[in-house]
Amino acid sequence: MPGYQVKVQTLAIAGAADLQIRSLLDHQQFADRAGAAEALGISSAQWPLFGQVWPSGLHLAAAMAVRALPDGERILEIGCGLALASLVCHRRGAEVTASDSHPLAGVFLLENLRLNELAPMRYCHGDWSESAVIADGGAPRLQGRFDLIIGSDVLYERDDGGALAAFIERHALSRCELLIVDPNRGNRAAFGRRMAGLGFEFSETLLSAEAGRPEYRGRLMRFVR
Repeated sequence: MPGYQVKVQTLAIAGAADLQIRSLLDHQQFADRAGAAEALGISSAQWPLFGQVWPSGLHLAAAMAVRALPDGERILEIGCGLALASLVCHRRGAEVTASDSHPLAGVFLLENLRLNELAPMRYCHGDWSESAVIADGGAPRLQGRFDLIIGSDVLYERDDGGALAAFIERHALSRCELLIVDPNRGNRAAFGRRMAGLGFEFSETLLSAEAGRPEYRGRLMRFVR
């Protein structure tokens, strides 16, 4: 027994076919008997967050369902959690890599690929925190540079040292697009200034709730250089 409970649900993604997604049953789940998450700096309160379906993740998946995907474009999703956007891109035939710091994110991705009858896709350990370690107990460390980097609700903590921007810069090509869905968190202005310092131009689109979903207020932030 894994020590945590899960559920499988059908998720409607605007502009794409439904996804069958295995997620954690609720926010109370926790199982870190071997200490893998603790070794990565993930607390018991943070542990279940990767395995939830978040509104920002649904909005990012919807954005990727309708975005043009040029041949040869390499896509990276950071802080992927359940990797909804990566699954949408993968089903559309894109060359996409999902990444996260949680030791179970790759495990859940494998199961969700199976549930949706999709071929294997690339998953890597990607952690931009100050206490980042090299590996998460099996997943390869994220390497390489990408044409498009995407993420949802990744500005949840103050980042006085600019770790996230530095992480993105390490994996961004000289010409790169960055798409971030953010639920109006207070850290986006500082992040935007750091990205401007790296030569990125900024634009944004306000997002609202979709029919049948809880009220949502956020924005799709686009950075291009």
